Amino acid sequence: MTAPAWNDPELKAGTMVRGALWLVQVIGEGNTFTKEQIREAFPGISQADRRIRDLRDYGWVILTNSDDARLVAEDQRFITEGVPVWDPAARRAAAPQKAISNKEKQATMVRDDYMCTICGISGGESYLDDSNQTAVLSVTRRETVLPDSRERTLLVTECKRCRAGSDGNPARADEALADINALDPSDQRRLLRWIERGRRGSTALDRAWSAYRRLPADARDEVRATLEG
Repeated sequence: MTAPAWNDPELKAGTMVRGALWLVQVIGEGNTFTKEQIREAFPGISQADRRIRDLRDYGWVILTNSDDARLVAEDQRFITEGVPVWDPAARRAAAPQKAISNKEKQATMVRDDYMCTICGISGGESYLDDSNQTAVLSVTRRETVLPDSRERTLLVTECKRCRAGSDGNPARADEALADINALDPSDQRRLLRWIERGRRGSTALDRAWSAYRRLPADARDEVRATLEG
């Protein structure tokens, strides 16, 4: 479906759809925009900013200053286009599923040690290649193909950057098992030890660092003061 012009007076669409078209046609991926620009683009429409944020439920990646320290409070950055919500069929197919409950989120993060399952970063930790950006963890759904070829939607902890870089393809447990079966027996035993520990080469220092990073800032300060004596 050809994307219509965001400001076409004949366009019968809500603010979220028009906002998506505005981001693509006016702002462009990688560029920043402000709440004032949103107000100017959609005059008289209350909560237009919130309608644009709703695009995140359709795979659009939009960062705020809580995600990227280089942004000021008024700024947001449009990173990646997601589902073409102006296409009714695509929008219906990608309609957000039932919200993940707080209990499910907490259980998933505990299981995943409060770390991104893709890159291993902890929440609030700075990225090694970009100290201005800190990791924000979220629990998301991943389509997964199990070893017996069954398909399931499972919960996983990911940081926003890894989620933005996902190609959208299912996680393939069947392919992972085939790669494992191709290893030498000694490597399979070593991998099994990693699996039993829950991570590759995990050390007590790694676990202590992760536990420290999960503390609120004031608690981290008190731990540091105690250590410094």
